[in-house]
Amino acid sequence: MTNIKVIIPAYNEADSITHVINDIPDTVNEIIVVSNNSTDNTEVNAKKAGATVLVETRKGYGYACLKGMEYIAATALNNPNKKPDIVVFLDGDYSDYPEELTKIVTPIINDNIDFVIGARVKRLREQGSMTYPQIFGNWLATTLMTLFFRAKFSDLGPFRAIKYKTLLGLKMEDKTYGWTVEMQLKVLKQKLTYTEIPVNYRNRIGVSKVSGTLKGAIFAGLKILGWIFKYSIKK
Repeated sequence: MTNIKVIIPAYNEADSITHVINDIPDTVNEIIVVSNNSTDNTEVNAKKAGATVLVETRKGYGYACLKGMEYIAATALNNPNKKPDIVVFLDGDYSDYPEELTKIVTPIINDNIDFVIGARVKRLREQGSMTYPQIFGNWLATTLMTLFFRAKFSDLGPFRAIKYKTLLGLKMEDKTYGWTVEMQLKVLKQKLTYTEIPVNYRNRIGVSKVSGTLKGAIFAGLKILGWIFKYSIKK
C-alpha cells in the first residue's frame, strides 16, 4: 500500500483549514499542518480535525515546507515503516479541491512518474480565483522555463505530488516564495519525469498573503525570476 503524507503550510487559515483537512482522501497516511507563525486558531482547528501540527516561527512558505520535511525525515529515522512513498503539498486556504489528490498521485503510482503538478487551467478556475499578477506571473515563469529548458509546464500550482526519494534528491533550499519554481527547475535540471493534471480551483477563504498584496506579488515575482535566471546561467 502506498504511503502518502501531505504537508500543508498555513498562516492564519483558521477559517479554512478544517475544510481542507476534512476533504483530503482517507488513503492519506498523515496530514501535517505547518503553522507559519499563525496568530489565530489555525493550530487549534487543525489539531481538532486530526492533523499533525507543527509550528515554524520563521515567516516564509519555504520555511514551512522545509519544517514539514524535517519532521517526516525524523519520523522515518525513528520508524522506517513511516517513511512515505509520496509527499503531497497543498495550500491551507481551500482554493484547491483536496479530494482531487487522488488524481494527482495516480501518475506516480500507476506510471512511475517522479513529479506531478495540479495545473489550474482556465476552464476549471472559478472567476476571480487567480489575480492578474498571478496569471501573468505563471505565464511568464512557464514561458521562460520553456525557452530556457524546453519545459512543458503551464503552471506553478502549489497543489503537487512528488516521490519522497525524489524530493530528498532535489535538496530544496528556498525559504520563501521561490519554493514552487525551485522544485520545478530542479526536476528539469535532473531530467526527472513529470506531468500535469488539470485541477479545479476556486476563490480562497480569506485574503491571500502573497497575491493579495502589491508587496507580496512583487516579492514573489522577483524570487521566481531570480531562480529561473540563476538556473539558466548554470546551463
